[in-house]
Amino acid sequence: MPTTPNPLDPTRCPLCGADNRCAMEIERETGQAQPPCWCVNATFAPGLLESLPEAARGQACLCAGCVAAALEAGRG
Repeated sequence: MPTTPNPLDPTRCPLCGADNRCAMEIERETGQAQPPCWCVNATFAPGLLESLPEAARGQACLCAGCVAAALEAGRG
């Protein structure tokens, strides 16, 4: 019997499943204006976004922990 893929949760990091604290998603869900998202001023490791599963790209934000871990790993 075929299984239906789990829908992507836009509030969760597609790499680790943690809350991604996406201000744009919070605003969409609550209707309350939010300050700029933490990611606006974040530095992303080269290739990090390309490492996301194709289905997750543009659908769910990474969490700050995964972004920081990728930057740290890139420095080694």
